[in-house]
Amino acid sequence: MTKDELRAELERQARRYQEVYGGEVTLYAAQPEPERKPWKKRRSLLDEAFQNELTKAEKQQAERQAAREDAN
Repeated sequence: MTKDELRAELERQARRYQEVYGGEVTLYAAQPEPERKPWKKRRSLLDEAFQNELTKAEKQQAERQAAREDAN
């Protein structure tokens, strides 16, 4: 059954329901597709440890540079 055939069948059933049973057919708008949020990588323990090591190394390098400048 194609979409067009299905639509025609549903329209026929709705008309029959209204004529025979005197019922009321309420049409609802289709629900919009949910928006896809961009994928975000969660930081693992290894990522956090790596970041901590980088900060430590940068601190040590800054301290060494400051010590060199004080020596000169």
